[in-house]
Amino acid sequence: MGRPVGARRLAIDCIELREPSLNRREIPTDPLAALYEPILREREAPFVVAQLGQSLDGRIATPTGKSRDINGCSGLDHLHRLRAMADVVVVGVGTVVADDPRLTTRRVPGRSPTRAVIDRSGRSRRDAKWLDADGCNRIVFSEDPTGWPRDVDRIGSDNAPDVFEPERLIEALAARGHRTILIEGGASTISRFIDAGLVDRLHICFAPIILGSGRPGLNLKPIDGVDEALRPRSWTYLLDDGNILCDCDLRSTSPGGRHVGL
Repeated sequence: MGRPVGARRLAIDCIELREPSLNRREIPTDPLAALYEPILREREAPFVVAQLGQSLDGRIATPTGKSRDINGCSGLDHLHRLRAMADVVVVGVGTVVADDPRLTTRRVPGRSPTRAVIDRSGRSRRDAKWLDADGCNRIVFSEDPTGWPRDVDRIGSDNAPDVFEPERLIEALAARGHRTILIEGGASTISRFIDAGLVDRLHICFAPIILGSGRPGLNLKPIDGVDEALRPRSWTYLLDDGNILCDCDLRSTSPGGRHVGL
């Protein structure tokens, strides 16, 4: 499973991978270098990473929706590192209403990404933290045109009739120059993008905690037999405070019940 690794040192190592003069053979040998290298590759097509933090029993929140501190410091460092690598971070409005996140990079070195919220009916407060005028671009996918700050880019069905479908959302973001796309939450939003076959890498951070009840991490389309399950090639990493990070390559899934990468 690997030795514990220092989160802040890894943030610096991984940001250095963006240097154009870095030769492939010079990629740091730190255990997490392999985790971030696929995200940092130069590419033309969009690359979608989804991130989920949950308990050992697969819960992302208590029955009342409380989720703060489930994954601890190393899990938060990892999330902020993904934000620093992304061009845009995407969340559903449920996450905005429940947590009022800033969606900025603060815990590790690096820039903050563009922030995009899927809010068809305009439920987000207009003074929510994600709308702060801090120099980052902000995008809202919404049918409600009222009350948004003037410099927020609103995308609705007047742009495209099916713009709220995951594939159209990715196309709209790519058309605005965003290639590395982080789907941060919530669980239903991540599940929709996985069901649509649009997620390249899924990072699941398991915290050494058992909630026993609460909201599940993923809720994908139902299957009948285990042979229909996704079986991605996966790698695990042990973080500093006991969190276990699982990196799942959803482009290497194998049908027919055969385990991949074991």
